[in-house]
Amino acid sequence: MNKPVLFVSLLLLAACSAAKDDGSASRSNKAPVAHNTVVDCTLYDGMKKESAQLMVITSGTEVQVMDTVDQYFVKVRATNAGKTETGYMYRTCFKGKR
Repeated sequence: MNKPVLFVSLLLLAACSAAKDDGSASRSNKAPVAHNTVVDCTLYDGMKKESAQLMVITSGTEVQVMDTVDQYFVKVRATNAGKTETGYMYRTCFKGKR
């Protein structure tokens, strides 16, 4: 491999590495955020139709939203009867955009 090609390859590698570092630093708040549900919803163990139901969250229950997974689901942590579960809920369980 000649020196100019090696040099360009190293520059590209450094640029990709720097871009990745910059992208991960843009998200400043990674802590869960508390929200109240507005309707009764189910907490699922996955994001598929066949996913098991972990618990039913009643209207007005506070849950901690850990991540906005996709356009339909959010990842939440909820406590019911002293038991804490982490799973997925539909975004429509909450008032407003998430």
